Amino acid sequence: DSLRVTFANRTSRTSGLSFSEPDWVSCTLGVFLCQGCSLIHRSIPHISRLKSIQQDSWETEEFITSVGNAVANAKYEQSVPPFYYRPTHSDCRVLREQWVRAKYERQEFMYIEKQEPYSAGYREGFLWKRGRDNGQFLSRRFILSEREGALKYFNKQDAREPKAVMRIETLNATFQPAKIGNPCGLQITYLKDNSTRNIFVYHEDSKEMVDWFNAIRAARFHYHQVAFPGASDTDLIPKLTRSFMKEGYMEKTGPKHTEGFKKRWFTMDDRRLMYFKDPLDAYARGEVFIGSKENSYKVLPGLPPSTQGYHWQHGITIVTPDRKFLFACETEAEQKDWIAAFQRVVNRPMHPQEYAVEAHFKHKP
Repeated sequence: DSLRVTFANRTSRTSGLSFSEPDWVSCTLGVFLCQGCSLIHRSIPHISRLKSIQQDSWETEEFITSVGNAVANAKYEQSVPPFYYRPTHSDCRVLREQWVRAKYERQEFMYIEKQEPYSAGYREGFLWKRGRDNGQFLSRRFILSEREGALKYFNKQDAREPKAVMRIETLNATFQPAKIGNPCGLQITYLKDNSTRNIFVYHEDSKEMVDWFNAIRAARFHYHQVAFPGASDTDLIPKLTRSFMKEGYMEKTGPKHTEGFKKRWFTMDDRRLMYFKDPLDAYARGEVFIGSKENSYKVLPGLPPSTQGYHWQHGITIVTPDRKFLFACETEAEQKDWIAAFQRVVNRPMHPQEYAVEAHFKHKP
């Protein structure tokens, strides 16, 4: 136990990922690792050789006084770009593994020239994209250009005109391996006529996919530097990409509350609650804007007493200035999770630009 305490005192975090307590040590790198990070380090044995803090034998002075995570980070994280995504223990395997490989194997944060694939402001390549109508993944050419302020893709290799132009201003990307059914699956969203469009892509090479992800973050970072010239990096980083607050199935009914409830896939993306017939649909069947409590938005457990036509018993009512939206969850746990997600949004004051989004929703046909 004293050895564990000694090691624990030598480290503030593992290989960039948060953890509770170190169980392993990389003897070659001199870093202390949680169980999750140790599994990734085992995949690069030519770089990282592991020993257990508890179960392996140790020389008295071996790697106790001379190294530690702070020392290693000072060496291997000298020049991490502010836009580069630092994964946490809850992120998908691809993000966590590529962070470890970028840091220790490729040493990208020690040599700035190695960051060119995602920091150059231009990226071109082929990704497997899911078809909007048939669900089949086909190879498509993608071009990301900061100069043009857009990510584009082309249906044919020699096509001159892009099939879609996604403005960097509204672009978002989030890894969705389980949803897409591929460990490198990435969901890209953008606004088209102020409605959300989903694009699902992957690449067989996990480094290639993570490089695309960080290239999008870099483009967004430089866009926001121009849009908010006085903002610090700390202010801008949360704006680059975002994970969805919650996703899952609920039942819903129409605006008159007389139609039967239908099962739909819901995605909570900031203040946009979208619902889809299928989780991989390109477009939402509908979107609901959820404002703040100061603007008369409320989230209530249960449904009005007169409600009929629902099968799932755990209801949620969202009250907006214009109408009530009625949903039903399959389990009480899901109901509580959705209410907590909605409540976080409602409790947050609206930014000035969000009032324009709200006004658009009110005037949507």
